[in-house]
Amino acid sequence: MTTEFTKDITGAVVDSLKGTADPRLRELLSALTRHLHDFVRETGPTTEEWERAIGFLTATGQTCTDTRQEFILLSDVLGVSMLVETLGGHRAPGATESTVLGPFHMTESPVRALGADIDLVGAGEPCAVSGRVLSSDGTPLPGAVLDVWQADAEGYYDVQRPDIQPPGNGRGLFTADAEGRFWFRTCVPSPYPIPTDGPVGDLLRATGRHPYRPAHIHFIASAEGHASVTTHIFVAGSPYLDSDAVFAVKESLVADFAETDDRSLAGEFGIPNPFRHARFDLVLEPR
Repeated sequence: MTTEFTKDITGAVVDSLKGTADPRLRELLSALTRHLHDFVRETGPTTEEWERAIGFLTATGQTCTDTRQEFILLSDVLGVSMLVETLGGHRAPGATESTVLGPFHMTESPVRALGADIDLVGAGEPCAVSGRVLSSDGTPLPGAVLDVWQADAEGYYDVQRPDIQPPGNGRGLFTADAEGRFWFRTCVPSPYPIPTDGPVGDLLRATGRHPYRPAHIHFIASAEGHASVTTHIFVAGSPYLDSDAVFAVKESLVADFAETDDRSLAGEFGIPNPFRHARFDLVLEPR
């Protein structure tokens, strides 16, 4: 027997949310209900298909651990993370653009002195990274904090291969000097595939998509009185810049990791000459 409830189940569910004390939560849940119900009406999934979808989400949750976040990975490969970041980013002219956090910011980066080497394995091509942290008007930001993390030369993060990489490999928490300058040593990052041994990998295979990300280094830069920025620096010329599996590349974030033959500069960085050198500034928006 058809009831008024089944005729307008969407309205009934939205009405049931009217007592939600937090108005923003009420708005979000109401919109989610309407869009999800519209999706079901548009696509008409069978009971078996819906059970399979629930099974996929269940498996996604079961894959998450203290060092792996499969739901972030799912959000990334569907472009949702990048869409949220783009819609939520209000950037002053010239400020560094933001991009996705990614699924591997899972442990605290160890505090390191300026100039330290975050490549504790030493298997990659030596590289120096340097620049300044500035306000959007060009004023240096002394004492700005930079949280840095990257994969090793083989494309793995420390949490992925704890039996091979020591904890904190490829990670560092740096404080800019009195002129807002920062510098550290590492290895040139390489392109790598996101994890494909879980439900997200199954999704990529089912849709004929590759899992690769272009070479990059992650940064979170913050300074007093300024909005922090979560971003990447991508290696110019890297494969997959135009087909990043998580849709995170922005042209302004691509930097040249130039081959440098300068014994004096190599001596300052404490790195063998010749070496690769990436220079760029991180520009923050005042709050």
